[in-house]
Amino acid sequence: MAAGLVALLDDIAALAKLAAASLDDVAGAAGRASAKAAGVVIDDTAVTPRYVVGLSPARELPIIGKIALGSLRNKLVFLLPAALILSAFAPWAITPILMAGGAFLCFEGAEKIVEALGGAKHDDAAVAAADAKQLEDRQVAGAIRTDLILSAEIMAIALASLAGRPIVTQAIALAVVAVAITAGVYGAVAVIVKMDDIGLALARRPGAMTQRIGRGLVTAMPVVLSLLSHIGVAAMLWVGGQIIVHGLEHFHLTPLPGWVHHAGEAARGMAGGVGGWLVTAFLSAIAGLIVGGMIAGVLHLVRRRH
Repeated sequence: MAAGLVALLDDIAALAKLAAASLDDVAGAAGRASAKAAGVVIDDTAVTPRYVVGLSPARELPIIGKIALGSLRNKLVFLLPAALILSAFAPWAITPILMAGGAFLCFEGAEKIVEALGGAKHDDAAVAAADAKQLEDRQVAGAIRTDLILSAEIMAIALASLAGRPIVTQAIALAVVAVAITAGVYGAVAVIVKMDDIGLALARRPGAMTQRIGRGLVTAMPVVLSLLSHIGVAAMLWVGGQIIVHGLEHFHLTPLPGWVHHAGEAARGMAGGVGGWLVTAFLSAIAGLIVGGMIAGVLHLVRRRH
């Protein structure tokens, strides 16, 4: 009886050690996967604030909450199962799908630039006719649609760093990455868009320095939000262009990827890692602008003919 109890306790201890090791493995895998996707996370953070610019301040946090829930749904309900299925049964399809998503990002970025330069805004009439609820729904839907592409890139990068691991470890690690990145991105976005309210609260508190900081935040935030909106457009072009460049390299269509790579390496040799990254990002954005401009031009031509 005692021997059986000791054996049972030994089995429980062994299972506990195995579970702890599995948790450590998942945590380590999730941490490495998140780090690999850091570049796209930064872009996601820059893109999102533009969807609440111009809307009622009272609706900013609810809108961000809706976008965050949509982002989490994108990652957990659609992208995680799709990534595991494609990885197991059709790994060849991952790159073309990502390239299609990258082309959509390029198109979105090119459209915003055309509008900023005074071109026709294809949704002006709809926006003018929409009430506040309709406009909010449009903004949320647009943000979630764009997030789907960025989230797909995040999940694909994370999945690539988990190659060779058991599928259960991959699934749990991807779920951890999805939740952690979504919380981090939209938590940061919430702080950014409410920074003017934080500044206003500080400006009302006692203390000259506190009030000065508060007034500075209130004054700076419209500029910061406008700047983030522009950075978000640039991020769309950079991420979309980078996806396309990497896809062309994957299919051994090397002229464009080779030019970008060699230019980045040359800049890295002269100005270090930051210089190399900047040149690579700039050239990827130029490639994205060209692709997005071509798609936008074709779509505008089709609209005119119909």
